[in-house]
Amino acid sequence: MILANTIIMWLYYGIVLFFTGAILRNFVKSTNAQDIVLYGIVLLPFVLRLARLK
Repeated sequence: MILANTIIMWLYYGIVLFFTGAILRNFVKSTNAQDIVLYGIVLLPFVLRLARLK
């Protein structure tokens, strides 16, 4: 059971890292100020998840 929990946890963090990278890529490439603010707001929960804060 502990092994299954560990595998699920690492898969979860991998998925979060993938979406964080995709949003961060769009954040860097964007030139519109409204899009940059939106990406920053959307990115915040993902960064907090990676830092293991909720």
